[in-house]
Amino acid sequence: MADSEVPDRRAMARQARQRLDSLRAAGIEWLPAPPATGNVERNEPAMASTSAGGNTGLLFEVAPAGPAPAPAEQRRQALEMLAGSIANCPRCAELLSTRTQTVFGVGRVDPEICFVGEAPGADEDAQGEPFVGAAGQLLNRIIIACGMKREEVYICNIIKCRPPGNRTPLPNEAANCREYLEKQLELVRPKFICALGACAAQNLLGTTLSVGRLRGQFHDYRGIPVLCTYHPAYLLRSPDKKREVWEDMKKLLEQLGRPIPAK
Repeated sequence: MADSEVPDRRAMARQARQRLDSLRAAGIEWLPAPPATGNVERNEPAMASTSAGGNTGLLFEVAPAGPAPAPAEQRRQALEMLAGSIANCPRCAELLSTRTQTVFGVGRVDPEICFVGEAPGADEDAQGEPFVGAAGQLLNRIIIACGMKREEVYICNIIKCRPPGNRTPLPNEAANCREYLEKQLELVRPKFICALGACAAQNLLGTTLSVGRLRGQFHDYRGIPVLCTYHPAYLLRSPDKKREVWEDMKKLLEQLGRPIPAK
């Protein structure tokens, strides 16, 4: 083999380290050992190595084969790590100075539906969980009316801190939190997203259209179908809109292949 065809082993070692770092960040703490070959005993831990200048540098030890964590469990652990990493987020000075805590999200991974709201309110800021106030209680009733339980879905917001006075998040605040939201949805992997209210719908889809214009059809977020409807807080002020939200939920249930409960 010509010298130009010999792999750069230092580059290979660097790539292996980078791969391990990414796996560790996703919550994967070990890898199954490959089948032993040559004179390597099967009961010895496998070692990845590289040689440079006649020296052998051991990169990492691979654990003996065993039951690997399910991909869903790996992503759940990665979600916990992500939530911990943003707990002290300083990106929005005003929100940092007024919040009690960040409010990340709650629910299962691989849900059929992920509900995305606007921002935490006073109750959420106090308890550290999204949709636990009056609007959250109404959302719970909507979920139950769909024949589901809160524990079966995933619930989060566009931003993870309560804006002062429950005002609408500012564009720069939504932009600062966008990275967190995108990673969160990437790890949760919902089949469908239900955007609650104009702020959630517009930020998620990158549009300025009103909820009234966005309702009634499915949109796309990175390959995930998105249905937009009114925010539960809006329904508390305008209960006549509940019928329209129920029509939206029926459309979502039809796409999921779920029966529509009688009302």
